[in-house]
Amino acid sequence: MADARQRERRAPDVWEDHAALYVRTLGAACAWPVHPLLDAVQVGPGTRVLDAGTGPGTAAAAAASRGAAVTAVDSSAAMVRLARAAAPSSRTLVAALPRLPFPDGCFDVAVGNFVLGHAGPTRAVVAELRRVVRPGGRVGLTAWTDAPAAGQTLLGRALRAAGAPRAATDGLRPPGAGYPGDPAGLARLLGSAGLRQAVCRTVAWDHRVGADAWFEGVAELLGTGLLTPAAADPAAVARILRHAAALSGPFLSAQGELRLPHVALLAYGWH
Repeated sequence: MADARQRERRAPDVWEDHAALYVRTLGAACAWPVHPLLDAVQVGPGTRVLDAGTGPGTAAAAAASRGAAVTAVDSSAAMVRLARAAAPSSRTLVAALPRLPFPDGCFDVAVGNFVLGHAGPTRAVVAELRRVVRPGGRVGLTAWTDAPAAGQTLLGRALRAAGAPRAATDGLRPPGAGYPGDPAGLARLLGSAGLRQAVCRTVAWDHRVGADAWFEGVAELLGTGLLTPAAADPAAVARILRHAAALSGPFLSAQGELRLPHVALLAYGWH
């Protein structure tokens, strides 16, 4: 079975050549909810934790710092390399949801920080995480909402103002993400996948980043062509950056720091 899973075709890893850039940009924006997520599913010393879709290993490192025994997986080999560096005490390997190479009930907790929408049919993803936790174990997930906060829409608004087409929505939620982007809907989805006492709430924070670093990261992201095909046109990139600078004023502190409001969903339930 494991060999068959390894032979399955997977979607190309669009971040394979840009993993370090992801860590400095989108990954940094995704980091804040990790500790509330680990609190919700009661991760502490000795907890056997699966971090599914670990990305650069943010949740894995945070769980390991609490004394948990961590296994971290991601479908991207580039991300797995970063996760191994971030969480060297964890067992880290390439594996992809919604089918994982682990027996039933081998973890106390399974978490996925912003993995929904990137890992196959959502109900199947949640059911698989439920499968690998023991009876009485917990599953916790974060996900982007249908209604992003103003800081999340900054780049999308700049792209629109510049007349540049884009490949994503204004916020960070993938188009056609396949999961409800509201608390009640996501809690129901977790329940339909077999989790008991499923709950979901919103969490809000300011993503704080130096303005120079943010604009440098945006320029690099535009250069990858992952956000808009207009990246092939240096004049278009400069126009996008000018609009982003004009729109960033309400979020810029006197110290040159951007404080970008973000909001997300935090959902969890019991096996």
